Amino acid sequence: MQQASSIFSILFLLSLCFGTLKAQESVAKPTIDTTSSDGLFQAARTAAFDQKDYPLAKQYCLKALERSPNYADIRIFLGRLYTWSDQVDSAKACFETVLQREPDNEDASIAYADLQYWNDHYKETIAICDEGLKANPNSKDLMIRKAKALAALKDYAGAMVITSALLKADKSNAAARSLETSIKDDAAKNKIGITYDYTYFDKQFDAPWHLVSVDYGRSTKLGSIIGRINYANRFSSSATQFELEAYPKISKTFYSYANVGFGDNSGIFPKFRAGFSLYANLPKSFEAELGFRYMKFSGDPTWIYTAYLGKYTGSWLLGARTYITPSNYVQQVSVTYNVLARYYFGGADDYFGFVGGYGISPDDRYNNIQLNGTPLDTYKLGVAYKKKLNIHNILSTDFTWFNQEYLPGTKGNQYTISVGWLFRF
Repeated sequence: MQQASSIFSILFLLSLCFGTLKAQESVAKPTIDTTSSDGLFQAARTAAFDQKDYPLAKQYCLKALERSPNYADIRIFLGRLYTWSDQVDSAKACFETVLQREPDNEDASIAYADLQYWNDHYKETIAICDEGLKANPNSKDLMIRKAKALAALKDYAGAMVITSALLKADKSNAAARSLETSIKDDAAKNKIGITYDYTYFDKQFDAPWHLVSVDYGRSTKLGSIIGRINYANRFSSSATQFELEAYPKISKTFYSYANVGFGDNSGIFPKFRAGFSLYANLPKSFEAELGFRYMKFSGDPTWIYTAYLGKYTGSWLLGARTYITPSNYVQQVSVTYNVLARYYFGGADDYFGFVGGYGISPDDRYNNIQLNGTPLDTYKLGVAYKKKLNIHNILSTDFTWFNQEYLPGTKGNQYTISVGWLFRF
């Protein structure tokens, strides 16, 4: 009986809580103003964005336009709703109605250009942007849409003129920087790169380490593919590693990274390595990554998981990354942290970078051999510089300092200098 009484008491209390919540919801639920065009416009936006109910949002817009047929913002929003619902002709009618009455309406030109671009009508997109730019010559939104359409038509030179002008006027324009990078990958189908890394130890090892990497990449419809040869001299012996990387495109939001590598000396390179990551370009200038790395030296293989989150703000890219090795591969869970700050003073290939972190990264070719053993405390600080010399040549250099506990209670310093050159053609 006591158990039944307790159950009834709990049910009674839950009913009271739910009743209170329902009452609060009914009190807090806003009333819809259907007496004015502005009220109906706000109701349409609520229905579209909060409730994802496009048919209801259209009804509110149409009712508002019956009262205020010249209300441009409502007709543009109705055109957007038709666009999102794949009602192309209805959307075109909305935008053209506004532009006939207000040729200088920037929002209408932007919305109309988006409609044409998303339906692969690139020449029409350019024509709409040109008309809009006559009345709004400084519109960054129209310029970037024109550049995208030009790039889709493979007029890379014309698109680059626009992105370069946008970045010259506003270095923090993340959309222009991202488009410029994409244009370079599409326009220059081939690229050759060479990097040299010199690593000096003040205590841990007597002789410095040397690493030379030579790679060739080609852009395809599916994404970039890169072949790389790494040659290293460490511990007074040499070894070679062969790698293949790919960056498959999935959609406008997602792309991926895949890597496999083979080394001929597990004491200098991992005998086998692999990796995969999924990248996402998120709203509000965020970017994110989730993936794994697989490394096999002479003993059992190791799985390492990675996550990254970055954000463009002004001329800066700020990011944080972690690598996590579960305890079934090492004595205890191993976690590596990295933070970066990158300041762009020009295009996508012009920046200063700063990095700090804890632990060894499996993606550092010059250092990941140290993952072959018991992980000890490692701290690092680094600076990087990258500069586009001209349309074909890019120079990069960086310096990284490590302070590492290479034996229990014994620390040493490690200094790595890297110099790289990339040629696009």
